[in-house]
Amino acid sequence: MKIINPSFEFVGPDDSEGGIALLKKIEYFARISHRSEDAQTDDSWKRFIKAVVLDKGDWSVTEHASASVIIRTDRGITHEIVRHRHFSFTQESTRFVNYGKREIEFVEPTWNMESVKIGHPRYDWEYTMFTSEQTYLDLLKNGQPPQAARSVLPTCTAATIAMSGNLRAWRWFFLMRTTKETHPDMKKISIPMLKVFQERIPILYDDIEPDQKQSISLSRPS
Repeated sequence: MKIINPSFEFVGPDDSEGGIALLKKIEYFARISHRSEDAQTDDSWKRFIKAVVLDKGDWSVTEHASASVIIRTDRGITHEIVRHRHFSFTQESTRFVNYGKREIEFVEPTWNMESVKIGHPRYDWEYTMFTSEQTYLDLLKNGQPPQAARSVLPTCTAATIAMSGNLRAWRWFFLMRTTKETHPDMKKISIPMLKVFQERIPILYDDIEPDQKQSISLSRPS
């Protein structure tokens, strides 16, 4: 049994220059409506994105550019992630992956220690994870395929999921999943991820502030 922290890998522009290339692409495609492509210059994206997207609110043009991430988190969180239907997903399958051939990984949840009366909930949790793992392995040894043995694995079993979406879909994701009300284990992924997007893709995500109330966050344009 191995306990891990959630993590992610940004699969997209390596730096802000790559993010600027995405914004230039958005500008070029958006200019087609007015056939003003020839007015684009090397730095006109700054003025264009601010005027058309931020000021006028035409976020639809940001759907022309996309970014991807690979996330390692628990399956309870992946169940929430895949609710964002404008993304494409590929997720590690417990039906086909045989964890008898590799170490099972679990993601420890964020504990609410204010309500604990005695000891630490981690003790009970670790024992349950150990028991689940042993039962899973016993089922495999008893001739059961992974798709049957997986029934004893908990939602905190670690899973890798690839997630791709256009820049508008990503904005909505961050507005929804970085708020005060967001699941704390989701925020372990979403807030650091937002910071990476802000660093690598200028302008589009700068106004999103983590841990605001959802009602405030969702009042922002998208």
